[in-house]
Amino acid sequence: MNFEAVTIKDIARELGISASAVSKALKDSHEISAKTKLLVLDCARRLNYQPNPMAQSLKRGNSKSIGIVVASLDNQFFPQVMNGIESVAYSRGYNLIITQTHESFELEVQNVRHLTNRAIDGLLISVSTETDAIDHLKSLHQKGLPIVFFDRVSDEIDTHKVIADNFKGAYEATQHLIQSGYKNIAHITSSPNISITKERLKGYTLALQQNNIQPNEAYIKYCLHGGKDQQEIENALTELLQQPNRPDAIFTASDRITTTILLLLHKLKLAIPQDMALIGFTNTPLADVINPSLSTVYQPGFEMGKKATEMLIDLIESKRPVTEFETAVLPTQVFIRDSSQQKKKL
Repeated sequence: MNFEAVTIKDIARELGISASAVSKALKDSHEISAKTKLLVLDCARRLNYQPNPMAQSLKRGNSKSIGIVVASLDNQFFPQVMNGIESVAYSRGYNLIITQTHESFELEVQNVRHLTNRAIDGLLISVSTETDAIDHLKSLHQKGLPIVFFDRVSDEIDTHKVIADNFKGAYEATQHLIQSGYKNIAHITSSPNISITKERLKGYTLALQQNNIQPNEAYIKYCLHGGKDQQEIENALTELLQQPNRPDAIFTASDRITTTILLLLHKLKLAIPQDMALIGFTNTPLADVINPSLSTVYQPGFEMGKKATEMLIDLIESKRPVTEFETAVLPTQVFIRDSSQQKKKL
């Protein structure tokens, strides 16, 4: 059974008047009598008539809709970003169309195509871990579609971007492990081609170097699907545990990787932090109640969504071409809990 929306023609047929008269009555035109307007409005309510937003957008030249592309809403970080986006968009009269890539480049391209077919006014996007080319976004930007990147960004398009201070968060997390007595610190991260991976790797590496610890390539493991594939994470951890000089701490660089590593260490019956210390990027609200409590690097997801949406709407509503763009860098916070406690000397 197919659902068919009620149209102006249905109201016209019901009342035995022209579709043009119905349209004018709904617009409160002076050409239509008060009696006819009342009849039309009453019939519209009775039939549950809703205006077609796509038709209206074509007439106005805008849709008051924003397209959103994120990796996955089961990641603790992105729902917080969405709350920030909603806090601005709805108050400024915009609707949201949300899509998920599930870390697939192909799905990202399909989602962007779908959104632009819906006549969106602008696009908010955090690229997938598989994305290493953005021709699908370049062509739209060249045609004038306002685009704002957040979290995972690209430097190939000159536009506004909103990111967390990934470098500083990673640097401070690694520095904390070193100061707590850990020297063999591994790093499990996402795909090497995305911006957040590069920024967090730089912070991790610099903290080691400044403490006269030579970065060990065997301690750096990439999960190409950003933690979506649990087997990738298991393989990374297994390879680390099989090292002749096994790491004594792990710094993880994404929400899914952090929580999965915690689960795997428990399954292997490795005591945390006695056998392996752990700190990582994650916005899970359960960090305090997990046993042991989880040391984390927290990203300001809500603020990121809020800022990105403000920037996008300003682009959409600008009366003149915008030629100067900003990369907003929002601060991260490192929360020290039991999983990275001071290493006990033997």
